[in-house]
Amino acid sequence: MVRVLFVCLGNICRSPMAEAVFADLVDRAGMAARFDIDSAGTAGYHVGQRPCPGTLRILEQVGLPCAGRARRVTTADLTRFDYLIGLDTTNRDDLTHLLAQNNLPPKASRLLDFAPEIESKDVPDMYYHGNFEEAYALISAGCRGLLAHLTKAHNLRAA
Repeated sequence: MVRVLFVCLGNICRSPMAEAVFADLVDRAGMAARFDIDSAGTAGYHVGQRPCPGTLRILEQVGLPCAGRARRVTTADLTRFDYLIGLDTTNRDDLTHLLAQNNLPPKASRLLDFAPEIESKDVPDMYYHGNFEEAYALISAGCRGLLAHLTKAHNLRAA
């Protein structure tokens, strides 16, 4: 089982979108049983809230479900998940700091590290700029690259 946690600031825009996109890619690849996929935020501003309307709108347009509610990264997440995927550099750095505080090895990456064709490595925060279409395109590219990386790294095949 490969455990992947997507992380942004509040867990209402980018990380739930990444969770939904990645889960769909994994499902379409026939590998859903091989993954545990979730999302969380580094801050607790929106705990318990549904994803923001823009995220839900984009996901609905592409036919992806999104039933989760915002939650904050926990200490247990740091050990449970194999891959901590920040949606931008600040999220990745916050995760790296949390891992170090808990004497855990570094295992945080940025999602767009897995999309070498994209120059910027940060998915802009739609909460502030509102461009959900751009974020969806970036997240989709990063998720495709992440799945390719994990498939190779773990020698995964469809169940």
